[in-house]
Amino acid sequence: MPQDVRFDIPFDTPVSEHLDYARGHHLRWVREMGLVRSEGGLEEYQSWDLPQAAIRTYPHASAQDMVVLMNWFSLAFLFDDQFDAARPDRADRVAEVSRELVATPLRPVGSTPRVVCPVTVAWAQVWEQLADGMSPAWRTRFAASWGRFLVAHSEEVDLAARGERLGLDAYTAFRRRTVGIHHSIDAGERSRRFEVPVQAQAHPLMVALRDAAADTIGFMNDIHSFEREKRRGDGHNLITVLHHDRGYGWQDAAAEAIRMTEERLGDYLRLESQVADMCAELRLGEDERARVGMGVEAIRHWIKGNYEWALVTGRYAAVKDGPAAVAEAQGRGSLDDLLTV
Repeated sequence: MPQDVRFDIPFDTPVSEHLDYARGHHLRWVREMGLVRSEGGLEEYQSWDLPQAAIRTYPHASAQDMVVLMNWFSLAFLFDDQFDAARPDRADRVAEVSRELVATPLRPVGSTPRVVCPVTVAWAQVWEQLADGMSPAWRTRFAASWGRFLVAHSEEVDLAARGERLGLDAYTAFRRRTVGIHHSIDAGERSRRFEVPVQAQAHPLMVALRDAAADTIGFMNDIHSFEREKRRGDGHNLITVLHHDRGYGWQDAAAEAIRMTEERLGDYLRLESQVADMCAELRLGEDERARVGMGVEAIRHWIKGNYEWALVTGRYAAVKDGPAAVAEAQGRGSLDDLLTV
């Protein structure tokens, strides 16, 4: 399954002009924080080109805020890869660090991490910057979304450590949590310094819209990352689940995964067309409607921006060599251990 599987996404989204400035500052920060600890780790990390993902998913962020968002991306992606399939006992350390990452937004801003490693120290700094200027309601919503994602991540690690597989229905519900899109959309509000009205955010239509986006992005990600995850022996991928649970051959499993993705994208577009009716139902004023509109744009930025990045990032390359290839063959996603001091 090639990385360059294409989807017809019927809208365009802007791209930030702050790439060069933010990337330079970001790469210095990654090294200073110890999020890469070897030359091989740095080379592999740079091949992912996460700054490209950031400028596409948060195109309206200021130059300085773009640095913060890139920094957040780095710690989230690098932590996601810390489980080692050859060391199932490591699942306990992943869970311990996950609990610390969940707790950080629930403590007073600026609190010192109780579990210390490069990922937790970096997150404490980034959260202080992300929380700046945002309301208690937004902070609580982000913390809840972030927490659900990290709990699901720990559950995924536990399943992998025990060698357990999920069936298709269980996996699709699980993937909505592990993809981490809800808090990523929340961060879209921070990137433009606005907040979606709470009554709109809680409306069933907006909930369904965000879920459809999360499914669409999660399924696309599974398709584009399939070769990498297959090399690592990672069974938490839609194509792999369809192969094992439904008995499809690999090509048929890939075709069904594509069909499911297109179906959820269609659901998203249908729901998006009803947003104006929701605003009328809630009797939102002009400013509130504008903020709802920017919230929908934040979702679009993630659907389109993540898709465009996934087509070209070295993270999902179908073929790799060197230290990264050796690590993946051993079941590791990262060359560097970021869970120890």
